Amino acid sequence: MERALLTLAAALAIGVSGLATAWAQSRIGAAGAGTIAEKPDLRGTVIVMLAIPETMVILGFVVAVLILFGR
Repeated sequence: MERALLTLAAALAIGVSGLATAWAQSRIGAAGAGTIAEKPDLRGTVIVMLAIPETMVILGFVVAVLILFGR
């Protein structure tokens, strides 16, 4: 039973962070498309802003690994 709860916690750590990243990137992507349409020279900034939320998934993965193998 304990192993099942740990597995569920690890799955939630990755799943919730993945959903949050997808939501954030959808908002940033829409705003970024408008920004690039008006000022094409800001393309690099928009790409960086799209990459920042990816750290949430990476941190969710690290938390999941710590939950599963942290003992």
